[in-house]
Amino acid sequence: RGPVLHIVVVGFHHKKGCQVEFSYPPLKPGEGHDSHSLPEEWKYLPFLALPDGAHNYQEDTVFFHLPPRCGDRTTVYGVSCYRQIEAKALKVRQADITRETVQKSVCVLSQLPLYGLLQAKLQLITHAYFEEKDFSQISILKELYDHMNSSLGNTSLEGSQVYLGLSPRDLVLHFRHKVLILFKLILLEKKVLFYISPVNRLVGALMTVLSLFPGMIEHGLSDCSHYRPRKSISEDAGSQENPPRLDDYVSVSVADASNANLGMGKGDRKMSGDNSLEGQKADMPFSQAEKACNGAQSSNGAVQRLKVPSRASPASSESDWETLDPSILEEAHLKEEERETPASEQAGNLRSKGVSSEGLPITVQPQANTGHTVLVQGLVSGLEEDQYGMPLAIFTKGYLCLPYMALQQHHLLSDVTVRGFVAGATNILFRQQKHLSDAIVEIEDAHVQIHDPELRKILNPTTADLRFSDYLVKHVTENRDDVFLDGTGWEGGDEWIRAQFSAYLHALLAAVLQPDNEKILSDFGTGFVTAWKNTHNYRVWNSNKHPALAEVNSSHPFQGQYSVSDVKLRLSHSVQNSERGKKLGNVMVSTSRNVVQTGKAVGQSVGGAFTSAKSAMSSWFSTFTHSTQSLGD
Repeated sequence: RGPVLHIVVVGFHHKKGCQVEFSYPPLKPGEGHDSHSLPEEWKYLPFLALPDGAHNYQEDTVFFHLPPRCGDRTTVYGVSCYRQIEAKALKVRQADITRETVQKSVCVLSQLPLYGLLQAKLQLITHAYFEEKDFSQISILKELYDHMNSSLGNTSLEGSQVYLGLSPRDLVLHFRHKVLILFKLILLEKKVLFYISPVNRLVGALMTVLSLFPGMIEHGLSDCSHYRPRKSISEDAGSQENPPRLDDYVSVSVADASNANLGMGKGDRKMSGDNSLEGQKADMPFSQAEKACNGAQSSNGAVQRLKVPSRASPASSESDWETLDPSILEEAHLKEEERETPASEQAGNLRSKGVSSEGLPITVQPQANTGHTVLVQGLVSGLEEDQYGMPLAIFTKGYLCLPYMALQQHHLLSDVTVRGFVAGATNILFRQQKHLSDAIVEIEDAHVQIHDPELRKILNPTTADLRFSDYLVKHVTENRDDVFLDGTGWEGGDEWIRAQFSAYLHALLAAVLQPDNEKILSDFGTGFVTAWKNTHNYRVWNSNKHPALAEVNSSHPFQGQYSVSDVKLRLSHSVQNSERGKKLGNVMVSTSRNVVQTGKAVGQSVGGAFTSAKSAMSSWFSTFTHSTQSLGD
């Protein structure tokens, strides 16, 4: 099996609403391709693939994330292409088509986050599918499944194709100096809601912001959609009497499970590696893989799952999601000590304990600069990390990334097991309930609305941050119309912008490791750094050593003495971003306009008086001359 799991067609039924009309292979093994039934974990799939308010647009594109099925740990990445067509244009009109227009989406469910690449292929097929004007012709969809799996089977996540369609250049042109504020908001793991219609503009902006984080799109989203679908009241009441089901559990990495076991003092348990299980699943048919996934066991037969409290409280939520188990950190230090022992001795110890070396989480080692990024599995995060610890473990342990949220998922914003989110919405109901988020990003107006005054103060850019943002904006706006026509430009281009944010983050991480670093960190914002050190992603990153950062310059890329240009920059930023500054700016613009208009009016009146005076004088002079000549005669 390749990276594409399913090709799905979702349609809008006049009585039943959004529903799955076709899936290949079937979403549930043993059922037909035209079955409407859904796995419990994917019950929101129809509402994500066919977005709210889609009838207002002829076509649209959606990126969305689905939770993993059957205890698997990896997020499922969805790309959906929506179109609508007039019913009278169809060659074959089915009996249940009663409206004037037919609305359908064709979507791909993939194991790889290749959003733009999948979108480009899917748009062509969706167009061809609609051009058939007969939706019973599904052979093209089966061919799409086979083609995608054959063409994407050996696709590497290292390269520009991961970022296809995501343009930081357009983001900087639109948000300008506010891009760094968005970057820091996500570093602080705040509840950030993006808002705009249609969906393709929404998901494009949100995923482009995430692409500024090194390695985030490629390897940092595998744990970003672990949530439980909402149950009905009757199901919730009945769950007290029924035995727990699979979806009452949340999956954990083998590293977390083994650490939990070690913390309980059961050191004789064995660990089975994620890699071996993945390898077994890759060679199995779908139904067998699901069975293996449902029954994933350690070598002693114990199922490695953790039970979620049936009645979660804020207190239990914090202990479950927001704090690191001290035993995990202790285990990290134990691994550091083991690394110092000779390899042969360590291998012997492992064999004596009955532990498979393949199953061990690997800590980050300094790598030779060969031009290729070497990735290893993080000890605590479970993500594939580079030698600097990137990507940061932001979207883990209940911090969700939902590029598009359906209205049916609204409850997730207040779920106690969700500690934060970066989410996108097109429904105004999400924007109106400001108490459920820390910041609302209105993409249309490039406005970042932060509700908490203290958070606004923390995110207020330092002088060095303003220089950094101004540097980006100037390079992007200069020669913007000619240098990038052929895509060969570097400075001010998409890859260049990502390189700047990567350098910024590496400098921040290196600065944190320095002794007596108060002065250095003040360039990044003392309040911001203090808040960031309390986040989950910082604690996970700091629990391991990253020797490669010793070679990174540990100061802000734009540190330096305060100058007159900084005063101008600060004033410009204040006028553009504060409410008082905006009012002052509007007053200055209207005042200058009035002065210009008044000047023109005054000029016209003065000029008119001068002209009339001049004509009067010339008339008087000619009369005087004529009178003098008459007297002389």
